[in-house]
Amino acid sequence: MPATAQPLVLDADLLAEAEALGVDVASAAETGVTDAVRDARAERWKRENRAALEGYNDWIRKNGLPLAKYRQF
Repeated sequence: MPATAQPLVLDADLLAEAEALGVDVASAAETGVTDAVRDARAERWKRENRAALEGYNDWIRKNGLPLAKYRQF
């Protein structure tokens, strides 16, 4: 599904405070979007791989950790 551009709307009081504090709003917005995308990708990966992860965890519960005898802790 293609993304549709949406206007960026920010609270005027927040923008005024950011300007007064010398915050680079464009950079802060990009950082926030970057973080949100990273988090969304991680959540999607967990959803897409849930069955494999649960299967592996079940195998470990039944069979123990591979190479456990070599662990030094």
